[in-house]
Amino acid sequence: MQKEEKQQVATNPSKKKHQMSSEEIEETSPLKETLQQLRKNRMAITGFIIIIFFLILGIFAPILTPYGFEDQDPVNRLMTPSAEHWLGTDDLGRDIFTRIAYGARISLYVGFFAVIGALIFGTLLGICAGYFGRWIDMLISRIFDILLAFPSILLAIAVVAILGSSLENALIAIAIINIPIFGRLVRSKVISLREEEYVLAAKAQGMKNGRIILYHILPNSLAPIIVQATLGFGTAILEAAALGFLGLGAQPPTPEWGKMLADSRDFLQLAPWTLIFPGVSIMLVVLGFNLIGDGLRDALDPRMKN
Repeated sequence: MQKEEKQQVATNPSKKKHQMSSEEIEETSPLKETLQQLRKNRMAITGFIIIIFFLILGIFAPILTPYGFEDQDPVNRLMTPSAEHWLGTDDLGRDIFTRIAYGARISLYVGFFAVIGALIFGTLLGICAGYFGRWIDMLISRIFDILLAFPSILLAIAVVAILGSSLENALIAIAIINIPIFGRLVRSKVISLREEEYVLAAKAQGMKNGRIILYHILPNSLAPIIVQATLGFGTAILEAAALGFLGLGAQPPTPEWGKMLADSRDFLQLAPWTLIFPGVSIMLVVLGFNLIGDGLRDALDPRMKN
């Protein structure tokens, strides 16, 4: 028998390629496949490098700069970039590099917690609407429709106007306007999953709805949620900058990038670097998250793999 198997393999080399050992099968996992796809995506790697750079800039800001973000030096106001002040100074003599470094903390903090809040509430509401259907679906869907009927920045301004101007309230407003985005995404995914054979089999075996959602529905809904969350970081940072620019976000002397843009409007011709560097920082962070999101979408979507 062994001789016959060897002869078959010799005559049919492709058969040997298809015979995978148990160790090779165990080594293959969705996580490893996703990481391998990301490593091949140069744009995604570029996005990771950008975000890691700003993370390091924010975390090690006290080490990277000898100045404090509140330190004023009226004598050296509106100085051009130099060896002493790498990105120049603003109208109050504050070091722009220092304020951008500390501002990275604020922007990433707002982006992270706003998206996490929207993700949690949006996912819960989306699962309830998609899985249970009927009047629950109708009620939740109408709430989403009402929230999406308003322009996002206008709704955020309304929420901050009610709660008061502060960084925390801006974070809450950004989370609220992003809830229906996650909710509708999860709802559509759950509606397609609840009719799958493995879900119907779990119901036939008497498994409770909570266990079905936890062990079958939620794990199979993670791919679009992860991609949307990554893209949502950039959107949240952009919305936080917009609220800060309008004076509804972080209040002085907090070094928030949107507020820095607003403060430098009057010096556009005299000292353009006061406007350029905060604007470039916002652009790079948003670009970094978008590149990562696109890379994750390509890595997690089976159609893109094929």
